[in-house]
Amino acid sequence: MGSLNVEPLLSLDGLADGALVEAEARLGDDSESLVIHRQGDVVRAWLNVCPHAGRRLDWAPGQFLKSREGLLVCAAHGASFELEGGQCVAGPCRGDALRAVAVEVREGQVWLVGAADA
Repeated sequence: MGSLNVEPLLSLDGLADGALVEAEARLGDDSESLVIHRQGDVVRAWLNVCPHAGRRLDWAPGQFLKSREGLLVCAAHGASFELEGGQCVAGPCRGDALRAVAVEVREGQVWLVGAADA
């Protein structure tokens, strides 16, 4: 397996509370698109892939749909995911979950867990 990012994914200041953003990350030998969500001081990340059909969740690069209930909605088929554990709570993949990617906040930056210090 190759290395993780050696640079932060993004600055915490650039991620508004409640926001969903996309970031590219090096996971092993592959570059992957991630969905990153901030809820107060907690930042979570998942692969930007819907478990229903393997398509990206965003409707345009980095543009995500969020329901009034605060769910992430897949732009392709309407699957809805809660943003604490990434569980699908409505739509074609109910009961499945997004694939989590471990991140942490260090010195005001969002990093992949295990990424080298800069």
